[in-house]
Amino acid sequence: MTSFAYNKLLCILTYCLFLLYLRLLLSPNYIGFASASTSTEAKALLKWKDTFQNQTHKLASWTCFPSNHSTLHQFSFLSFPNLEYLDLSVNNLFDVIPPQLSSLSKLIYLDLSNNHFSGTIPKEIRNLKSLMDPDLSENQLNGSVPTSLGDLTNLTLLYLYKNNISGSIPKEIRNQLNGSIPKEIWNLKSLVNLSLGGNRLNGTIPTSIGNLTNLEVLYLRDNQLSGSIPQEIGNIKNLTSLLLYNNHFFGYLPQNICNGGLLANFSIHNNHFTGPIPKSLKTCTSLTRVRLNGNKLTRNISEDLGVYPNLYFMDLSHNNFYGEISQNWGQCPQLQTLLIAGNNLTGSIPPNIINAQKNHELDLSSNRLVGAIPKGFGRMTSLQKLILNGNQLSGHIPLEFGSLIDLEYLDLSSNKFNGLGIPLKLGKLVQLTELDLSYNSLEGSIPPEITNMESLEILNLSHNNLLGFIPSSCDRMHGLSYVDISYNDLEGPLPNNRAFQEALLEALQGNKGLCGNIRSLQPCRHGSRNDHKWVFVITFTLLATVFLLCAFFTIVLVEKKKMHEEVSFSVLNFDGKSMYEEIIRATEDFDSIYCIGSGGQGSVYRANLSCVNAVAVKKLHHLWDDSNNLEKGFLNEIRALTEIRHRNIVKLYGFCLHHEHSFLVYEFLERGSLAAILSKDEEAKEVEWRKRVNIVNGVAHALAYMHHDIVPPIVHRDISSKNIFLDSEYEASISNFGTAKILNGDSSNWIAVAGTYGYVAPVKLAYTMEVNEKCDVYSFRVVALEIIIGRHPGDLFSSVSSLLSSSSSSSSSALPAHQMPIMDVLDQRISPPTHQEAGEILSVVKIAFSCLHPSPQSHPKMKQVSQLFSTQKLHLSKPLRMITYGELLALDPLTA
Repeated sequence: MTSFAYNKLLCILTYCLFLLYLRLLLSPNYIGFASASTSTEAKALLKWKDTFQNQTHKLASWTCFPSNHSTLHQFSFLSFPNLEYLDLSVNNLFDVIPPQLSSLSKLIYLDLSNNHFSGTIPKEIRNLKSLMDPDLSENQLNGSVPTSLGDLTNLTLLYLYKNNISGSIPKEIRNQLNGSIPKEIWNLKSLVNLSLGGNRLNGTIPTSIGNLTNLEVLYLRDNQLSGSIPQEIGNIKNLTSLLLYNNHFFGYLPQNICNGGLLANFSIHNNHFTGPIPKSLKTCTSLTRVRLNGNKLTRNISEDLGVYPNLYFMDLSHNNFYGEISQNWGQCPQLQTLLIAGNNLTGSIPPNIINAQKNHELDLSSNRLVGAIPKGFGRMTSLQKLILNGNQLSGHIPLEFGSLIDLEYLDLSSNKFNGLGIPLKLGKLVQLTELDLSYNSLEGSIPPEITNMESLEILNLSHNNLLGFIPSSCDRMHGLSYVDISYNDLEGPLPNNRAFQEALLEALQGNKGLCGNIRSLQPCRHGSRNDHKWVFVITFTLLATVFLLCAFFTIVLVEKKKMHEEVSFSVLNFDGKSMYEEIIRATEDFDSIYCIGSGGQGSVYRANLSCVNAVAVKKLHHLWDDSNNLEKGFLNEIRALTEIRHRNIVKLYGFCLHHEHSFLVYEFLERGSLAAILSKDEEAKEVEWRKRVNIVNGVAHALAYMHHDIVPPIVHRDISSKNIFLDSEYEASISNFGTAKILNGDSSNWIAVAGTYGYVAPVKLAYTMEVNEKCDVYSFRVVALEIIIGRHPGDLFSSVSSLLSSSSSSSSSALPAHQMPIMDVLDQRISPPTHQEAGEILSVVKIAFSCLHPSPQSHPKMKQVSQLFSTQKLHLSKPLRMITYGELLALDPLTA
């Protein structure tokens, strides 16, 4: 038994004994029957505890110890005639489920899931007439689904998924039992959720499925079921989730499958369905997730699908659909994944597909699409995967692809793209791990900018018309593991890079002049003019790098001694002096009309430059007046931001140290600070719930990157809404690194308190403390709640803290804290969230509430928080307006 399972069993027993003790004390018949029955129950629990196979561990503390497995054989079910609720889930209980379980005649809720029970489901289960919610999922049960379950007419939920239940039943009664799902199951009219997936069930779905008129969820996935889906399924008006994938179903889909208009999750992939998409799906606006891939469906796809306001996932791949790509996809505002690969689509990519700007993955591969990629693709900045290979697309590769900074996978192979090869701006795709441009007609040379793709692992440029030398800077592409440059006109030495040096002959052949010290190539001749050119380029680059490094350290070390001399330096590709002069001109020597904000360190101006359009210029108060803190913050911010490269952290373009003006130059974020937006009703109304969740996610990802993905880690120390800025698309960026601390392992991290009042942990308000990542975690929680409720959550923190530390009882007539609807604290200036949005919002609030301890050392790491936002989504069982504080805090997302 795992430590968690053993501790859970002991806790259950201890809790039950405690309740029995209370029952004994509070009973009016203390000396009579109550004491006798309570004593019997307590003895039964203690006797079962004594059967645990590892008895060296006692519940002397809350410490968990590993133990062996346990069974229910010694559990005295007869001692609990009044038991209504039994939850022994997520333990290491094994062996069979005892038939004596049937003696619990008043049992309503039974959860034995996530154990190691084997054998068959006992037929005696029919005696549990009050049973409503049995969950036997995720065990090792086998045999058939017992017909005796049909006697339990109160069942609303039946979970048997992820077992080994099969269709191994005698041939002579197979028709009577309809394979391995008894006909009696289809007559349980109270069923709301039937989940039998992940077994080895066979047989068909009968027409009597139409009797389940209250059914909302039907999971039969991952079985061996066959036959067609009966039309009677249209009688189920409340159906929201229908998962039939990974079976052997065939035939036409029922046309009325969304008859009730509530169907959200419809997944039937990997079967043998034929014919058209059901007509009712065209107007089924409730759809959120649809998977029809891996069937033999056919029909003109442009006619069978509509506009879906809530749809976020659609997979139509690998069918026999024809026609053109529908214009409707651009009108699905929540669409994140669209997969239509492996069909017979013709025509061009519709221009309005770029309106689906939340799309993370677009796969139109292996069709017969023609024409150019439409303009405006650069607006789809959420794209992570773009797969267009195996078509007949032509024209140039758009320069706009350089704006897809989140792109991780790009496959344009096997098309007819031509022109001067690889756009230079593709070098901006620093997240890209795989690039495939093979089997096109690209010309020109390989640009050196391709080496800026620091995450690139797979590169395929084969079967094009590329010429010239491979950039020597490819030596630095240490993450590259596979490369194919065959059948081009490339020449010269291979880069000194493992992917090139270890490439197979097939990946290098078909070029006219490649050379190198590998078996398949001729050795390179030294002393040629080209060799001298490369030596010169490398030498010059090294000298320039050394010069720039020396210049930087000179500034840091001697600015005090040369405080009256002019010093300028640029971080990126700007000349310090010219940038300084242009900023002075653009702001008319920092005229107040260009000022867009001010603070304790200085004022911020907007300047329009010729090289990068608008920038934000933070002009600091004079650095040369012995203001050590201001000077330290200035240098601190430079140091921090030159170490960081993340989409949710403001970009530092450059800085200037000058005896008249000293300033930092950042990217310009159009919407301004989050604090300013939330303080204005009209602007706050524009930030709807989806945008707010994205803002929280962006800040979380940025902090996780700073704390865990760079060495040494950086702690911001002043995370607040005034230091979070938004661009035109409401994408968040963290700014103001003046108080940031780089956590060097060989130096002390004890430092005076920093941060904005109301955002720092209470322990920091009075004491000097050790700075670590937890300092930012508390502040992040404050900001996350501020985004959701629209104001600083000071009062909310205190009320929830009291809820966590007490029973929330009160003598006043006010509503107890645990009964307060969570809806009451959400920002009332915008419309209530949809059901899907509500789950995401409550995930944010719950994760934020998990960090209310006054000591930052008790908080989770930002990496955990960031992962939770990506994976932990609450699925609400009732409307948001009915959920209270107490219900929300009942589960801890960090242990879910």
